[in-house]
Amino acid sequence: MTRQMALVGFLQAQNCTNLPSSWRHPESRDDSMSVDYYQEIARILEAGKFHMAFFDDRLAMPDRYGNDHAHTVEYGIRCVKMDPLIVLTTMSMVTEKLGLGSTCSTTYYEPFDVARRFATLDLMSGGRAGWNVVTSLNDGEAHNMGKDAHLEHDFRYDRADEFMEVVLGHWDTWEDGSLIMDKKTGRFADPAKVKRLDHQGQFFKSRGPFTVPRSAQGHPVIIQAGASGRGQRFAGRWGEVIFTAARNVAAAKEGYAAVRNEAAKAGRDPDQMFLCNLTTPVCGATRAEAEDKMALINKLPLEIDALSLLAEALNYDFAAKPLDEPLTSEELKSMQGILGIRDGVLKNSGKINPSARDFVTFSGRGQVQDAIVGGPKEIADKLEEMFIERGCDGFVIAATIVPGSYADFVKHVVPELQRRGLFHKDYAGKTLRENLGLKRPAASAWKTRPQAAAE
Repeated sequence: MTRQMALVGFLQAQNCTNLPSSWRHPESRDDSMSVDYYQEIARILEAGKFHMAFFDDRLAMPDRYGNDHAHTVEYGIRCVKMDPLIVLTTMSMVTEKLGLGSTCSTTYYEPFDVARRFATLDLMSGGRAGWNVVTSLNDGEAHNMGKDAHLEHDFRYDRADEFMEVVLGHWDTWEDGSLIMDKKTGRFADPAKVKRLDHQGQFFKSRGPFTVPRSAQGHPVIIQAGASGRGQRFAGRWGEVIFTAARNVAAAKEGYAAVRNEAAKAGRDPDQMFLCNLTTPVCGATRAEAEDKMALINKLPLEIDALSLLAEALNYDFAAKPLDEPLTSEELKSMQGILGIRDGVLKNSGKINPSARDFVTFSGRGQVQDAIVGGPKEIADKLEEMFIERGCDGFVIAATIVPGSYADFVKHVVPELQRRGLFHKDYAGKTLRENLGLKRPAASAWKTRPQAAAE
């Protein structure tokens, strides 16, 4: 079968999309705290045969800039953050085949809790759940979850490795065929096929037995977005859908090869994973129509949007010094969170000591400077190039207008991608794994990888 791309809708259970200025757009719906808002998005994505609707998440509103939340609330910079798993449940009620992915942190939840939440969503949706594994970003999240400070970057991933072993271990404890449900004999399930985990490790203890049987797809799809070297090792070991954010084909190809190499080193088949690059398309029936839309979108972002999101993502207060004063090497080294952002700014700016303004300029945070603008042909050409050049296996489609951006993409771009044979015309099955072409995991198969325990 000819290789085809995966498409994921990038969502936020909040007052805006990943672009904080999106709520300011005159055509964006202003009822982002309603069921109907998310169910309309779900219907649009399923009509467009998207593989998955995915929610990013944080456990705090951005308040690292100036160590105050006032600007966040005043300008609506992701200040509302609802529980995405509950929102996904409402979306599952109006869809049948759309995958349902959500973020949940390994740093601030217990493995048993996460395993149960996602296994339940998987059953309730008929095998359509996906878990985006994150280690969280900053001190704001730590303070909300009863901690004094956020854990150090690489240490968080060390904990997350063991967290994954516990979650997957619980998911594996109900064998296929465990359920009997024989009313005549009174036997509900075979106790010989339901085991306790009894995990005792460096960071976690969890006994079991687990309380949720396996779903139609085995267990939820594992999503990851590690960009640093340590993050890529984690993604290579565990991720099945990997989110990337390369700004050009060359960078995309470099990251694509790196993650697949990490997967191979971990004893995995690199073809059993999908790397999907974050993309912001602004599309219309014609290029001229799209350019008119972009002109309005460009008027919406504020400088404070970028500064606030940079401070949040790097756990560093960019208000601590003037915008144009170079940051010291010590200050750069003290940054935590998404280190790929810091490293990207260093690389793209060509400066050893960039300023806060350089971070705004070269990070793209809170902005739309990397948007792909055009009619169906122009958008499809750009996506096809990165896909064919093996910069990715698909795309995470971000919105500037809700739900208009998703509707425009489905109306104008999806048919063109289908015409070129780059995107499927219908779902292959009912589960997320079937539609992605991922194998149903056998219980405990992850333990047999040659370097599954190597880090």
